[in-house]
Amino acid sequence: MDNKVELKVLNISNSQLQANAFALVLEEVDGPRQLPIIIGSIEAQAIAFKLKGLNAPRPFTHDLFVTFSEHLQAKLEQVIIYKAKEGIFYSYLFFNRDGEQFKIDSRTSDAIALALRFGCPIYTTEQILNTEGYIPEVEEEIIEEPEQNTTLEVLKESLAQAIKEENYELASALRDEIKRKEQNK
Repeated sequence: MDNKVELKVLNISNSQLQANAFALVLEEVDGPRQLPIIIGSIEAQAIAFKLKGLNAPRPFTHDLFVTFSEHLQAKLEQVIIYKAKEGIFYSYLFFNRDGEQFKIDSRTSDAIALALRFGCPIYTTEQILNTEGYIPEVEEEIIEEPEQNTTLEVLKESLAQAIKEENYELASALRDEIKRKEQNK
């Protein structure tokens, strides 16, 4: 693929188009274009955990795959989103093992979760960015004050409980609130 464009994960949010789905937004590394992809809650949780630097009490399937790959001495070198059809994105995982390169077909949400864990680049094509991507409008950021005055100690206790109960969506939200409060000290 000669016309590769590198992407990075910008954010994940609840999908307004589908119930129990999330919008993963990828952003062009050297440009303004963004690529939204609708993904499932399990994959969103795995991606969000890695983005937030949280550790699950038990490994996610993607973590297990990384451990398995390391034992086989296969390293994920890059992910390429090579096709988009009717709102479904298709990706390849490109591995290297002892100098031998091979690719594996993957769901894009799984490919992104793995790319984050392996620390490898994510690419797509100019064509996909031109047809499925967009350039966001610049909006002024509105900063809202929190509605309730929750102490850091209470938030940290709630975060520990959410992780223990494997409620990762709540844990992500709590971690964000803790970081925000610590930065505003």
